[in-house]
Amino acid sequence: MSIERNFTISVLKITKNGPGLTGDIKNDAKIPLDTTLKLLEKLQNEGLIYLKDNSVEANSSSRLKLAVKAALLGADIEQLSNLLCWQEFEEIVAFALQSNGFAVQNNVRFKHGGRRWEIDVVGCKKPLVVCVDCKHWQRAIAPSALHRIVDAQTERTQAFASSLPNITLKIDCTQWEKAKFVPVVLSLISSSQKFFNKVPIVPVLQIQDFITQFPIYIGTLKFFPKTFNKLAHDF
Repeated sequence: MSIERNFTISVLKITKNGPGLTGDIKNDAKIPLDTTLKLLEKLQNEGLIYLKDNSVEANSSSRLKLAVKAALLGADIEQLSNLLCWQEFEEIVAFALQSNGFAVQNNVRFKHGGRRWEIDVVGCKKPLVVCVDCKHWQRAIAPSALHRIVDAQTERTQAFASSLPNITLKIDCTQWEKAKFVPVVLSLISSSQKFFNKVPIVPVLQIQDFITQFPIYIGTLKFFPKTFNKLAHDF
């Protein structure tokens, strides 16, 4: 199992920036070529990679599945998170939200108060609008820096709630009567604090558990209530 785990990690590492070479994976995994080829063929049969000559390709969806496979084989979660690209990091969040019935939009851009804003991931499931800021820090973060990150996401979330309804944005919640806009900061690795000023700091690979337990947390989380009048439905 350790050989397969380490091999899967090597595939993730070598394909991080695009297609990788079979020889590079063999060298990184430190295993013979025949074993490398057998394991690559197994991953291809599982639909996780695509082999072409000496090249190994894996798209974002496949790389996420490879990371899950490696985790199930006992790989270190922090190491796996470091091997995911930024877009894959956001896709993990979107996938987790969608799996729990949220309508999701990535990279939501809007204007409010004379400024341009952007929220990495927005998930809507009545009455919640989860506004996620994805942070890719890889080591311990100082409380002062965490304070700035949380304050900035809180400000974005409040601005987003205030900006709706917006004719340029098609967001599910504008069809509701009421919504609760919840700021969330997603981290690559665990922070020393799970909450900061009532804003949750969620490690990326714990996002599924966090979403599942949302009903338990919602009473203690910071949120911005919004009531939509009938005019909102015209948008």
